Amino acid sequence: MSYSLTTLWHERQRYLPAILAVAFSALLIALQCGLLMGLFSITSIPIDHTRAHIWMGAPQVRSVDLGRPIREGYLARLACQPEVERVEVYLQGFAYWARPDGATELCMVIGCRLDDDALGKVDKLDRELHQLLTEPGAIVVDESDLERLGIQGVGDAAEVSGVHVKVVGLTRGLRSLAGPYVFCSVSTARPLLRLLPGQITYVLGSCYRQEDAPKVVARLREEFTNLSVFTSEEFSIRSQLHWLLKTKAGIALGYAAALGLLVGAVVTSQTLYAATAASLREYAVLRAMGIPRWRLAAQVMTQSFWVGILGVGLAFPAMFGLAEVADQLGVRVLLTWWLLTAATVVTLVMALLSGLLALRSLRGVEPAVLLR
Repeated sequence: MSYSLTTLWHERQRYLPAILAVAFSALLIALQCGLLMGLFSITSIPIDHTRAHIWMGAPQVRSVDLGRPIREGYLARLACQPEVERVEVYLQGFAYWARPDGATELCMVIGCRLDDDALGKVDKLDRELHQLLTEPGAIVVDESDLERLGIQGVGDAAEVSGVHVKVVGLTRGLRSLAGPYVFCSVSTARPLLRLLPGQITYVLGSCYRQEDAPKVVARLREEFTNLSVFTSEEFSIRSQLHWLLKTKAGIALGYAAALGLLVGAVVTSQTLYAATAASLREYAVLRAMGIPRWRLAAQVMTQSFWVGILGVGLAFPAMFGLAEVADQLGVRVLLTWWLLTAATVVTLVMALLSGLLALRSLRGVEPAVLLR
């Protein structure tokens, strides 16, 4: 191990391209996958940023933004469960926003209860915004969507589904993938979504103990087959997977990550092969000293391992730096611990496979090489 590190240090210019190739591969894999996760985590913002444990909606709901009207009387089905502490209505759906220039923009209207312990309110809406949303026609949008909606900010009036509304506040960090989020009260959302009296989109519930939510969901699925019932975690994943498979963006980003991995593997294997071939005389000396060939192969594989470790070590600071730059530009890159672990494992496996390919240069290592 120490001999391998010593060799890498003294021959650092020879091995540097391999280390950089590994670092590039790890960086590309992590950033591409993190970008993909960050992009599709936007679709589940209404779930991930609220306090509900259980979501109940229309049959075969594939994503939170594709909910269909159900009867408000379904609240009783969830409220009668002994583990459930609180239930409330939740309205969500697409509507058309009329821009001042005459164009229209598709937006996502979200109507929820406004009390302090409401299950459907997103955590970005503070108490002051809740008080402002109690006014009829009051809405809140994200500041990143102002240009998209054709407005300047707080105080501007607009029209959604033919209904006049007024912007009373702004949020930050709630950018939508399909259409700008428009937050409002239940009473304001109903005419914007053109829902009839007694119609809602979802029933939200919270349990006395969150760990009881899967049990309640399983029971409701057996009793009521005409409804979709999910825990918040299940619904969040379901919504993200729907957009992932629908838009094919995951395939495109995955292809780019695989291409980066392939390029890194080729460069790393060729660099290790060239470095091993350039050290044939040193390996021949070791053979003349009686070192078995398998020990030489282990030496090459150990160097490959350290090349992988050093490459990943270089990639990590760059990952977080570029993720921060992307965040400043309004693009979310989600670097979770398991994603970083997976990227590290894949990169190290690639480096070791490159080492195996480099072993072919040891075939001609014999003490007779020293006599040439």
